Amino acid sequence: MLKRVPIGLLTALCISNSVSADEYKFTLGAFYANTDSTMLVKSARDTGNYYLLDFEDDLLLTEDQFLPFFEFRYHFKDRHNIYLDWKSLHRDAETPQLGFDIEIPEFGDNDQNYLIDGSATISTTLNIDILRLGYGYDIWQGEQYFVGASIGIHTMFVETIFEGNISLCEGHSDPNSLCDTTTFTPKVVDNAITAPLPNIGLYGNYEFYPGWTFGAHVQYFAIKYDNFKGSLIDIRAGVQAKISDNWQLALAYNYYDVDVDIEQSRSILDEEYRTLDYNINYGFTGPMFAVSYRF
Repeated sequence: MLKRVPIGLLTALCISNSVSADEYKFTLGAFYANTDSTMLVKSARDTGNYYLLDFEDDLLLTEDQFLPFFEFRYHFKDRHNIYLDWKSLHRDAETPQLGFDIEIPEFGDNDQNYLIDGSATISTTLNIDILRLGYGYDIWQGEQYFVGASIGIHTMFVETIFEGNISLCEGHSDPNSLCDTTTFTPKVVDNAITAPLPNIGLYGNYEFYPGWTFGAHVQYFAIKYDNFKGSLIDIRAGVQAKISDNWQLALAYNYYDVDVDIEQSRSILDEEYRTLDYNINYGFTGPMFAVSYRF
């Protein structure tokens, strides 16, 4: 008889001994992430023109990192699932000398910009947290398999902090020059962005040997509105083994990619100029390891 632990989209490798009306499952695991983050800024390097600042190449943030993840799933009424998933990527670095000044806009609708002195040390922090909440329904069930669909909300929190010799610029009318007047010199520029995005997916499990199951899921979204554009592709396939009535181990291969692009424009002298182009690509392709406890 198929061991059945119903799943939401993010717990597609779970299985139990019998169909259960109510069950809780906690999963803790690790994955290897590769991240690419950029921001459009004005740059003295290009005589005031816009420059695509790369957080990894220019500001020396770590590109590859081994990271934890957490998943929770509640299964009820044989076919219904509520799931919660969290992934986190927190990085910081010091750039001894960028080599050129840059001007970045303050996130929002005001006209304030910040001028960062590229001849001084710059400390950069970029924190990314991804939270997903959703519902899954098992459409087809058999003695050794089940297949279902899910829908949910995916939220991305981004916190950006710059520390160094930084000045707050007054508004200026020349869109192609760096600001030349300042009001005070803050040490930190801190911006936070939240991007809520919908997602849909399919999942399935098959028990090929008692206590051993093969599971897979695929999730996708793509959305564009106003100045925001985002997309997600999440594909996972792997094997899970029961080690006791309550504990399970899983090994999976995962392709995961989140891309968020935020643009802002400002009207200067009756013309529209792009003032912000903030792109974060967060993804990994590789193995995932996880241990689960259910009751």
